[in-house]
Amino acid sequence: MPRSHAESVLKLADAMLRYALWPALAVVVAGITVGTLVAGVEGTLGALVGGIVAFASSFATLWLMRKTAAMNPMLVMAAALGGFVGKMLVLLIVMMLLTDVSVLHTESLAYTMLGVVVVWAAMDAVAFRRTKIPTLIVDSGDQ
Repeated sequence: MPRSHAESVLKLADAMLRYALWPALAVVVAGITVGTLVAGVEGTLGALVGGIVAFASSFATLWLMRKTAAMNPMLVMAAALGGFVGKMLVLLIVMMLLTDVSVLHTESLAYTMLGVVVVWAAMDAVAFRRTKIPTLIVDSGDQ
């Protein structure tokens, strides 16, 4: 059982990675398969790039959790919200920049990216619900 807020955040980050990694990887494989069947090499490349970008953004969230774990809990929450907004903006900008790249099938890229982000977020929620983290951590030195 975690004894501090930082330990709780780190435990949750580990659980989120453990729960989300394989399902998100399965979405990338499915995206590559469907993209290849629908659009050939361009579909393969689009789905691969979409999967890589979505994985990078999801790993950035875990990195942010690890970097802010020792901070005040309110700052961790602010960083999490800021990180989420930043992640969505980066994904939007990447999609806008890659829309006109002729070697990438735009729909394969978009659907794979969306699928990975949604599955990763869903698995984050599952990890949060299943991970035993106390709501209130009382320092034993205060008693």
